[in-house]
Amino acid sequence: MSDTKKPGLLRRIWEAFWTPAAVMSTGFLLIAGFLAGILFWGGFHWSLELTNTEEFCTSCHTMETNLGEYRETVHYNNHSGVRAICSDCHVPHEWQYKMKAKIMAVKDVYHELRGTISTPEKYEERRLEMASAVWTKMKASDSRECRNCHAFEYMDFTIQESRAAQNHQKAIDEGMTCIDCHQGIAHDLAPGYLEEYDHVVQKLAAKEHKGDIDVAGIKSFLATQTD
Repeated sequence: MSDTKKPGLLRRIWEAFWTPAAVMSTGFLLIAGFLAGILFWGGFHWSLELTNTEEFCTSCHTMETNLGEYRETVHYNNHSGVRAICSDCHVPHEWQYKMKAKIMAVKDVYHELRGTISTPEKYEERRLEMASAVWTKMKASDSRECRNCHAFEYMDFTIQESRAAQNHQKAIDEGMTCIDCHQGIAHDLAPGYLEEYDHVVQKLAAKEHKGDIDVAGIKSFLATQTD
């Protein structure tokens, strides 16, 4: 009977870790895989952030109209010097929502290739439809992307213009969200936008089967707004 002492558990794990698997050791394969994973994740994250830049967002010919309108708004130039770019309003910060937005953006490439809005005339024909799609997303998410920068609880109504302070307080009291009043904050509005937004609100209310959305109240409030 052999008196050779059996290696301890840690020793056996260490030896197994460095035992050759075919040509290379298991340890080497694991370390190499870990480093490859870091490189892949770094490259993936870099590519993802590249698609969030204003230069990338406006590189397509069909985005020239959007870009021109955006540059005339307070989100582009303002007294504070803080600029919100395309991705700040259209790309969620949360990972799961961001990835969904990136996947859905494939349709934009498709329409760019098709030339769906390749002329000013085509663009105007679809302006209300495109706006409606964005309003629906923002209404459903409680204006999530707006709230990355703006939040009622951070507002000092005493230093806001009286009209803004009154409307923000009204929005809090009635459970409204940013997009209920600010549909044209970054881009021009198409004729009939109030009616279309009212349709968006009703459609979401019907889908959710809830009675907590005051459609008539929102429609009445929107009719008094000029923003």
